Amino acid sequence: MANQVEHLLNDTQYELLQEETFMLLSTYSQENQSPMVNAISWVYAKDKHSLLFAVDNRSVIVRNINTSPNVVLTLIDAESTYSIKGKARILTERIGEIPLKLAKIEVDIEEVRDVMFYGAKISKGPDYDKTYDKQAAAKLDRQVMSALQK
Repeated sequence: MANQVEHLLNDTQYELLQEETFMLLSTYSQENQSPMVNAISWVYAKDKHSLLFAVDNRSVIVRNINTSPNVVLTLIDAESTYSIKGKARILTERIGEIPLKLAKIEVDIEEVRDVMFYGAKISKGPDYDKTYDKQAAAKLDRQVMSALQK
């Protein structure tokens, strides 16, 4: 179903984004006059019209959003690949209850586009493993996702 365009998340996308999910975030760097892509996982669908995510508050992502709020998040699920375009804004520079210095960012969704090339589907969504202390990673993931849901 390439090129299908919506203005909000569908039920499947919304459900997938109720827990930590691998996504690609594209921002624009005014400094370099070029797009930048980063992998993120602390993403939460607040509702079908908006996403919340957390990143290190010293990240170039925060600087880019402050100067150019247009972003695109890429979601790869078990069927297709979606481009989620929207306007981002920093809600807080530091999430208080998290030991890391994380910014909380909201994206108002303007467009959700199926960008999978014609005649294909994703047979398996992206999987990843945390490469540091698994218990510490799980604890931090719970803290961050809980903070995003508040």
